[in-house]
Amino acid sequence: MDECGNAVVFTTWGEWLPAVVTEPRLRHMLGRDWQRYRRTEDPTVRLRFAAARLVLKHAAAAALETGAAELDLAYKIGGRPHLRGVSQVEVSLTHTDELIVVGLSRTGRLGVDAEPLSRVLSLDVMHSRVCTPGEQAALGAVDDPDLTAAMLRLWTLKEAYTKALGHGLRLPFTEFGVPRLAEGEIATNAREGLLAPDGAPAATGAWAFGAFRALDRYLVSVACHDTGPGARPESGGPGLCDEKSMSLVSRLLRQEPGPYLSSSPRGLEPTV
Repeated sequence: MDECGNAVVFTTWGEWLPAVVTEPRLRHMLGRDWQRYRRTEDPTVRLRFAAARLVLKHAAAAALETGAAELDLAYKIGGRPHLRGVSQVEVSLTHTDELIVVGLSRTGRLGVDAEPLSRVLSLDVMHSRVCTPGEQAALGAVDDPDLTAAMLRLWTLKEAYTKALGHGLRLPFTEFGVPRLAEGEIATNAREGLLAPDGAPAATGAWAFGAFRALDRYLVSVACHDTGPGARPESGGPGLCDEKSMSLVSRLLRQEPGPYLSSSPRGLEPTV
C-alpha cells in the first residue's frame, strides 16, 4: 500500500475460524453485520460470513495502521462495502468455498472476484448474457482445452469490474468489454483496459485488470481504477493505473495463504 497504492490479500476461512469462535468482542467487531450473522441459520455459512468480515477489517486496519475494532464496515446501495468515515481507502471483498479475498486501494475503486478453477460455464450462456460481439469472436477462436479457462477469466474480470462500480449483476455484462488476459498477465496500456462493446478502448488508461491463481485451486480477478494523484476515490476523475500497483497484486497472489500478506517492491517474501 505504501509503495503502490493498492494490494490484494487472501486467506482461507478455516485459518480464521479460531478468531471467530474465540473473539470475545465478536458482536462489536461485526458491527452492523451482527444481525445478519445471527439470522444465518446454517452454522458453516454463518462462520464463513464472520470470518470474511474479520479478514477485511484486519487487512484494512493493517493498511491504515489502526485497530480492526475501530473500523465500521457498511454497504453502499448495490452492496459495495466501504469503511464508514474513512475516505482514504476503498475496499472489496469476495469469498468462494474456503477462499477469502480482500482488495484495498487508496488510488480509486477496486473490485475483486474469485471462482474455483473447476467451475464449468456454458458457452451458450456466455454468448447470450456475458460477451460483447468481439468477445464472442475471440472465444470462438480459442481451442477446446483452453476454452473453459478463457470463459472463467472473462466472467470473473467482469464481476470484478462491476463490483468495483457497486452495480453487481445489474450492469449488463454485454455492455462492456474487458481485456483478453492470460492468467498472470496485467493490462498495461489503453487497448488492454476497459473496452466498448465494439472492442474500442472505452476509458483510456483509467482501468487496469489482472487475473491470477490462488492456492492452485482458484482464479482471482482484479479490476483497479486510478483517480489520479491527490484525487479522492469518489471523484471519478481520469487517471492512469500504475503498472507497479498491479504487479504488487500479482506478487501477493503467488504467496502462500495467511491472515494477511504484504510485499516489498524488491522481494516476494510474505510478512504477517
